[in-house]
Amino acid sequence: MIRPELNEYSIAKGVRAFSSTRRGGFSKGPFRAFNINAFCGDDPASIAENRKALAAELGISADHIVMPHQIHGTECLQIDETWLAYTAAERCQKAEGYDAVMTRLRGICIGVSTADCIPLLLYDAEHDAIAAVHAGWRGTVKRIAEHTIRRMQQAYGTQPSGLQAVIGPGISLEAFEVGDEVYEAFRAEGFDMKAIACRFSKWHIDLPTCNRLQLLAAGLQTDRIQMADCCTFSHADEYFSARKLGLKSGRIFTGIMQTE
Repeated sequence: MIRPELNEYSIAKGVRAFSSTRRGGFSKGPFRAFNINAFCGDDPASIAENRKALAAELGISADHIVMPHQIHGTECLQIDETWLAYTAAERCQKAEGYDAVMTRLRGICIGVSTADCIPLLLYDAEHDAIAAVHAGWRGTVKRIAEHTIRRMQQAYGTQPSGLQAVIGPGISLEAFEVGDEVYEAFRAEGFDMKAIACRFSKWHIDLPTCNRLQLLAAGLQTDRIQMADCCTFSHADEYFSARKLGLKSGRIFTGIMQTE
C-alpha cells in the first residue's frame, strides 16, 4: 500500500499536524508523487488516489479533508456542523476564495496548499480550535496571520497568548529574490525592513521571519512558535517549489486535525 510521507509536528496529544512531502503518492512527472491540489494541472485520478491515501493515513474519510481554493487574500473559512451536510459540489463552491480555514470539529483535517509560500498552523487548546493559513508574499503583506487570529478570537474566544503555532516549509530569504515593487509593498505597510529584508544584487524578503514577527505582534509567546526552517526552493527534491519546478508542478499540503 502506498502511504504519503509526512513531516509531522508535535503540538499536543490529540492533535495531528503535518506537511506533506513529495514522496508516497500516485502523481507523475512534475507532480510526483504526492499532490492533492486540483488547481495546478495534475491528473484528477491521481489527485483522488492521493486524497484517499492521506485519508487512510489519518483514519478519516477523504471528504473530511478540507482545503480551500486560495487566491492570495485574507479571508478565513469557518468549518462547522453545517459543512458535513453539503454535497461535494457545494463544498467545492463554498471553499472558493479563502486563504485560511478554521474549525472546532474533531476528525476534520483542515489545511492549505503551498509551493514556496508559507503555511501556518494554529492551535487553541482552551477552546479546542485549529486553523491553517496560506501566507504568500501578498497574504503576508496583508497580514493574513493577524487577520486569522482575530477571526479565531471572534468565533471561538481565542486568546493569542494561549495559541501554539507552526510555521511550515517555505522559501527562505536567500532564495526569495524580489523586485523593488515587492520590497516597497512591505515597506509601505510598516514592516521592519531591517528585520525581514536584505539586498544582494536584488532585494530578498524573509517570509518565515515576517510571519513569525506577525504572530509575536498578535500576542503569541516565543516558545509556542515552531519553525520548520526548511527552504522549499533548496529542497525541491523533498518539497514542491514553484520557483524551482515551475507553476505546473505539485503542491505541499500542510494540515492539522483534532483526533480526540
